[in-house]
Amino acid sequence: MAKIPICLQMYTVRDDAQRDLAGTLATVASLGYAGVELAGYSGKTAQEYKALLDSHGLRAIGAHVGVDQVTGKIDQTIEEAKLFGYNYVIVPWIGKPYTESLEGYRTLGAELSAVAEQYTAAGLTLCYHNHAFEFDLLEGDKTGLDVLFESAPRVQAELDTFWIKKGCQDIPEYLTRLSGRVPLVHLKDMDAEGNFAPVGTGTVDYPALFAAAEAAGVAYYMVEQDSCQAPLTPLESIKVSMENLKAWGKV
Repeated sequence: MAKIPICLQMYTVRDDAQRDLAGTLATVASLGYAGVELAGYSGKTAQEYKALLDSHGLRAIGAHVGVDQVTGKIDQTIEEAKLFGYNYVIVPWIGKPYTESLEGYRTLGAELSAVAEQYTAAGLTLCYHNHAFEFDLLEGDKTGLDVLFESAPRVQAELDTFWIKKGCQDIPEYLTRLSGRVPLVHLKDMDAEGNFAPVGTGTVDYPALFAAAEAAGVAYYMVEQDSCQAPLTPLESIKVSMENLKAWGKV
């Protein structure tokens, strides 16, 4: 079985990228990451960013794009995806009024369903990235994330392992529940105090996670760490994550 590519969500190194995108991408490539997931352009134009990726042998796998742009600027979003050559457009976060009720999640599902066909026709996959709040019980045993995916059958999942755990859910069980709809998984660890941690240094059961993710059909793993704890810098943290993934034979 071919190994699943390990990529980096660039939000992890956002400050470094803003100061020196070329140098940051050089480090990312040297550590062995196969590609990146975009979170903005770090002060560059899309064309400049793409040229820097090319010069370091990195490819963009997908991009986090705000829900307003995904639903309201479809042509622009497709054009940017074509420029970079990525296949995944991911809604990274939502706020009120969507999160206030199950009806809000149904509304979001309907809005994403209404545009998903246009992305599919352009060769793109529309995804949703979870946090913890979507697991709040809003009505009986129904969570917002359950209702969202029920309401938007064309939308795929980018499951974030830290936030699944933070939402008091079982990571392998949730991956299994959405089997066939999880092309992307964010690898993100949690320390004993509930803080973000490099992959393999915290409390996430990675053997169980990998088994469930691979059975569910994951196509790419994305290392992400929203914030990094001293003394490690973000670039040092992503090095630790990659070293552990290599030690486990994932690279």
